[in-house]
Amino acid sequence: MVRDPFADDETPELTTVLDALDDEDCREIVRALDEPMTASEISDASGVPLSTTYRKLELLTESSLLQEGVEVRADGQHASRYAIDFEEVVILLDEDREFEVDIAHRARSPDERLENLWSEVRKET
Repeated sequence: MVRDPFADDETPELTTVLDALDDEDCREIVRALDEPMTASEISDASGVPLSTTYRKLELLTESSLLQEGVEVRADGQHASRYAIDFEEVVILLDEDREFEVDIAHRARSPDERLENLWSEVRKET
């Protein structure tokens, strides 16, 4: 796998990743995401109520399992779109016998990197 030089190398906390993987609604959302979708589309596809979907999307993005991008619309009403952002999650024991998590991310296309950049700019404003 090729590592994306524009990807965020900050590894999430082990407990955050485990919380997301242990949550049935989060797993339903990941199963439903066969292409980038808005929160509303994810709620419809997964059967998870929309208010719950927003909370679960936040947990999944904090745990680096989903990528949040922005769909730029001509009317100015931009929408967040979410996509799966991992190939595998590995939990290992380091030399100090502490648990670590390693998330292998898929390579991002130039369009996805631009969406990610736009999403970060939007968070700052």
